[in-house]
Amino acid sequence: MVALLAAPLLARATGSLAGPAAAITLTDARGKTVQLAGPPQRIVSLLPSLAESVCALGACDRIVGVDRYTTWPPALAQLPRLGGNLEPNIEAVVALRPDVVLISVASRAVQRLEALGLKVIALEPRTHAEVHGVLRTLAAMLARPEGAEPIWARIERGLEQAARAMPAQARGQRVYFEASRGPFAAGENSFIGETLARLGLVNIVPAALGPFPRLNPEYVVRADPDLLMGGVRSLGESREPYPGWSPLRAMQAGRICRFAGAEADLVIRPGPRMAEAAMAMADCVQKVYP
Repeated sequence: MVALLAAPLLARATGSLAGPAAAITLTDARGKTVQLAGPPQRIVSLLPSLAESVCALGACDRIVGVDRYTTWPPALAQLPRLGGNLEPNIEAVVALRPDVVLISVASRAVQRLEALGLKVIALEPRTHAEVHGVLRTLAAMLARPEGAEPIWARIERGLEQAARAMPAQARGQRVYFEASRGPFAAGENSFIGETLARLGLVNIVPAALGPFPRLNPEYVVRADPDLLMGGVRSLGESREPYPGWSPLRAMQAGRICRFAGAEADLVIRPGPRMAEAAMAMADCVQKVYP
C-alpha cells in the first residue's frame, strides 16, 4: 500500500487540443514528455486513484483493465485485473492493446512497458495540490481540459463541509493516522495529513519526516496522541495495534477511528473522493468526541 503512496510527483499538461484528433503532449510526474496522437480510447490504469479520476472525468468506459486494488466505481468491477501496481502482469497489459497505461512513479514496470512500445504516464499524487494537478493532466489527456476544475471545486466544498461537522472539543486534538501496517504514518505534508489539518486536528508526524514515513511504534508511544485513525487491517478491530500501545491516552479513552471495508480504501485514496474521505473522518470523530 505504501508503495502506492510513496513516490514524488507533480504533473503538468500542455498541448494542442483544438479538436478530437489533435495531438496531445503531456509531462508526467517523472518530468517525461509523453506524446499521444489523440485522446486515448483504451486506457489501462494500474493505480486506484487514477482509475477513479478518469471515471470522475466521465471516461470510465475507456478503461479496459485495472490493478487488483481498484475497487471504485462499481462499473470497473468486471474489468480484467492486471496484478499489483509495483509488478503488474506485463503480458496481460500488452494483450489489452492500450493506447496509454496510467501507473505510479514507484512501479518497477514503467521501463518494461515503455520498452514494449506502450505509452506510459506515471502519476502519483501525495498532496492536495498534486491531486489537483493529476486531475488537470488527465483532463488534458482526455481532451476535456475544462473537466478538472468542477471536480476540484466540489472537493473543496466537501472539505469545508467536513470541517464544519467536526465537534468543537476535537479541534486541536493530536492525531496519529496509520496509512499502512508497519507502521507507515500519514505525515503533515501528505494528502491525508492536509485533510486532517483542514479538520482542525494536529498531526503528531511532522512534515520533516516525509509524507508517509515508516516509524518505530515507540515513536507513537512517546508522542501519546489523543486520537488514533487508520484501517482495520492495520489497527485491528479491538486489540492494541502494537505491543505497548495500551497506555496511550487515545486507547484509554477509546478514541480510535478504525475504518473497514470500502471506507478503509476511501480514506487512503488521493483522488476525486477526498471530500467523502474527510466526511468519513469527521463522522468518526463525532462518535468518539460525543
